[in-house]
Amino acid sequence: MATTVFHIEGGIGKNIAATAVIAAYKKAKPERKIIVVSAWAEVWMNNPNVARFYVIGNTPYFYKDIIQGKDVEIYSGDPYRTTDHITKKTHLIKTWCKMAGVEHNHEGPNLHFNFRELEEGAAYVNQFRRDGRPVLLFQPFGGPGKEHQQHPYSWTRDMHPSQAQAVVNKLAQKYNIVHVCYEFHPKLQNCHRFDKIIGKKALFAMTGNANKRLFVDSSLQHAAAALGQKSVVLWVATQPKIFGYGIHNNIGPKKEYLEGHIDSYLFDYNFTGTIYECPYKDPADIHDVDEIVAAVEQEDKPKEEPKQEPKVKPKEEPKEEPKEEPKKDKKS
Repeated sequence: MATTVFHIEGGIGKNIAATAVIAAYKKAKPERKIIVVSAWAEVWMNNPNVARFYVIGNTPYFYKDIIQGKDVEIYSGDPYRTTDHITKKTHLIKTWCKMAGVEHNHEGPNLHFNFRELEEGAAYVNQFRRDGRPVLLFQPFGGPGKEHQQHPYSWTRDMHPSQAQAVVNKLAQKYNIVHVCYEFHPKLQNCHRFDKIIGKKALFAMTGNANKRLFVDSSLQHAAAALGQKSVVLWVATQPKIFGYGIHNNIGPKKEYLEGHIDSYLFDYNFTGTIYECPYKDPADIHDVDEIVAAVEQEDKPKEEPKQEPKVKPKEEPKEEPKEEPKKDKKS
């Protein structure tokens, strides 16, 4: 059977975005069996477009069974290293589809849950609905974790802790704010800290059960897009036209520094937020706290129905009674 292998390196958000690429590829070439090799099994579980999944580094007999003498296509290149991505010409998903030789026809990311994952996600959110206030799921700090990130705050894509706290203070009376984070991330007051280690799919299911979502450019904004859940997403040194989704309310910084710095080579800034690269002189120069608060509260306002002119019924003309024709005698 014709087989296609996608070798996908990188973080979990990148893998969620890749589900859109696989969907586009399968649509274009339905006859080919797709194998995904990645570090993030949970993203690909139950995906109907994927015939088999392998964890990177655990691929025994792969060459012999899958490649040698077989009808196989292999896509192991990194879209981050392409001209279109480096020059910020096209969205990551579109760039990736181009690498695979297929058209991108608006396919979006997709995640497929079993009922236990959905139950767990709902249970984690529902524990914070004690007083009737809606739940705001809040991820102000993202990243790959302390093993791969030197500092708990990454200026390139996180909210500054002072601005995150200011947002919480303005919204805390109206919402039960659940701060989703790793254990090493900065602590915030007036909210519920959620740094429990749970399955990624259960975590993603939480986005579908929260009333509101406020994220940075990290895995939860990809998951929310996959679930069709509109969110407010904040951006600093990465751009929504490359990594974001139209379903979200994307808010950029007050000022962007797109030229990079003296050490910039193929990318303007290091993804993990190297300290000396930061071009901002004051955290308050990054985001407008009031703009963020207004964006979160925007959906609370009832939408006004469009005013319509009263319909005037046209005057009915008097109906004429049909004239009866004279009856003819039947001839015998």
